[in-house]
Amino acid sequence: MRGFRLSVASPCVLAIAAVLSACSTKPVDETAGWSPNRIYSEASDERAAGNYDKAVTLLEKLEGRAAGTPLAQQAQIDKAYTHYKAGEQAQALATLDRFQKLHPTSPAMDYALYLKGLVSFNDNLGLFGSLARQDLSERDQKAAKESFESFRELVTRFPDSRYSPDARLRMTYIVNSLAQYEVHVARYYHSRGAYVAAINRAQSALTDYTDAPALEEALFIMIQSYDALGMTQLRDDARRVMQASYPQSEYLSKGFKSGGSPWWKVW
Repeated sequence: MRGFRLSVASPCVLAIAAVLSACSTKPVDETAGWSPNRIYSEASDERAAGNYDKAVTLLEKLEGRAAGTPLAQQAQIDKAYTHYKAGEQAQALATLDRFQKLHPTSPAMDYALYLKGLVSFNDNLGLFGSLARQDLSERDQKAAKESFESFRELVTRFPDSRYSPDARLRMTYIVNSLAQYEVHVARYYHSRGAYVAAINRAQSALTDYTDAPALEEALFIMIQSYDALGMTQLRDDARRVMQASYPQSEYLSKGFKSGGSPWWKVW
């Protein structure tokens, strides 16, 4: 019977021991006695040191402790920026969306929109991942367009914001990049003999974008594609438009360009 009683009691003893052990190892909140300003300062230091996860944790604590104050709003914005620095695009955008819903009249709204544009902005858009070495028929430009919309909202709502001049530059850059993308695709189709597809993509660039550097090549691709298809009247019409729009164009005398300095190196 003694052995039986021990075998019954053992699980209980072990369970109590496990609970006591868990209690003894409960993590201590080192920020318990910190002021909100100290938490913010420590979070900034952690981010500067590249410790993004720890910085986010501190900023989340600050959001709770400083709820209803401007510092809580700052913590949200800083958390979004920290996610951005860590390369966590989805988390950054989610944080900014939440900020916009909770604080629609915040004095930091212009910066929130600017940061939202930056999160989706890719300053390698002009390269598009070395398009000439890839199949260009399918590429998603959703992020570039979302970036443009955020910048556009910023310059529309806050034209005098300190962030608006840079946003305008980036908007121009995005438009030029998207036009260049369409032309790269058109050139890709042309090089493979898909002349109708090349004409369609070049026409899309001409219709959707204005004053973009890539439009000169778009017209030349249309001329070349119409010529290959034996559509001489449309070829000549396109040539007249190109001569009127780009009277000094080297495309008509030298053909497609290779090398040289890319237009998209803005900064």
